[in-house]
Amino acid sequence: MNELELRCLKFATDVRDFCRILKHDTINTVYIKQLVRSSSSIGANYIEANEKLGETGFVDEIEDRKEGSKGNTILVGVGDRRG
Repeated sequence: MNELELRCLKFATDVRDFCRILKHDTINTVYIKQLVRSSSSIGANYIEANEKLGETGFVDEIEDRKEGSKGNTILVGVGDRRG
């Protein structure tokens, strides 16, 4: 595994561990499931893109996906304790 793959794996396991300490009510359960799935898809998409494309195509593919921003948005919604 290269450095980015290891960082993606650490991110996914950190998110999983974070989700274990959250309150599992009706609303949060939906967000938690999506957050866990999206956090692991970042690494999976990276590995898949890296295997299929050359260096130029790989950079374009990573820029197009923007998977990390989706996970951050969900994380903010789950962490919001106002309501």
